[in-house]
Order: sequence, then C-alpha cells, then structure tokens
Amino acid sequence: MSTWYPKGTSTRLGVMDDTASAPVPAQITAEQRELLDQVLDRWSLQVLDKLCERPHRFNELRRAITVVTQKSLTSTLRRLERNGMVDRVVVGTRPVAVEYHLTELGATLQDLIDALLRWASGNMESVRHARARFDDGGPA
Repeated sequence: MSTWYPKGTSTRLGVMDDTASAPVPAQITAEQRELLDQVLDRWSLQVLDKLCERPHRFNELRRAITVVTQKSLTSTLRRLERNGMVDRVVVGTRPVAVEYHLTELGATLQDLIDALLRWASGNMESVRHARARFDDGGPA
C-alpha cells in the first residue's frame, strides 16, 4: 500500500525552515556546479574539516591528511583561497611560515561539513550492504 502526499510536501519529520528568502533553483547552473565540484572535491572537504577546528600551517595539514601529496594540497588550498573559503597568512616567524584559516564565508560551511560527515558515518553500514548487493549482481 502506498501513501499519497500532496505535491511539494515533505515526508520527513521535523521542523520546516522558512525557505522563502533563499529559493532553490530548479536546475544547478554551470557556475554552481563548478563551485560545488571545487568545494566537495577529493581533498577540499578534508582540508575544510581540519580548518574548522583551528588555523593550520601547510605541513600540519599535510600530516593531518596523510595521503594527500604536496602538489594536491597546494592546489586545493589555492582553489579554496580563490573561492574565498580560506585565507593564507604569512606568519612573521623565523623561518617565515604560512598559516591557513577559514574566512567568514568558509566558516559558513562548518555545519554543512559536520552534517555530511555525520550522514556518512551514520549510513556507512547501509552503503556497505548496497555495494555488496550490487557487486554480487543482486537486485538493486
């Protein structure tokens, strides 16, 4: 037996936020897709997660994200800086060091990053089962 819901209503429990001030576009634009690709790529999410904790120097980030190469981390940080998510600050120590921290705009991503990581942790077992069914050729 299926349940009928009026078009445009949610089946999720919880409180509905007022979304009138920020309409969701009917289609993702190329510009939005490019930004999302750059913010949610392989290394950006991990870099942003680390910078949500506190500012980090380059080598601290490299040690914290053990599998990233120097070239990939440099490229990721430059991309995030270009998009206004991260600031690069030269620290006047000897030797001179560079520290990265979230900008005000980048900090707005913290709740979203936390939510994505909670979702991934909470649903990993279901994903494993789905992958196993798919890999075994079972019903989708």
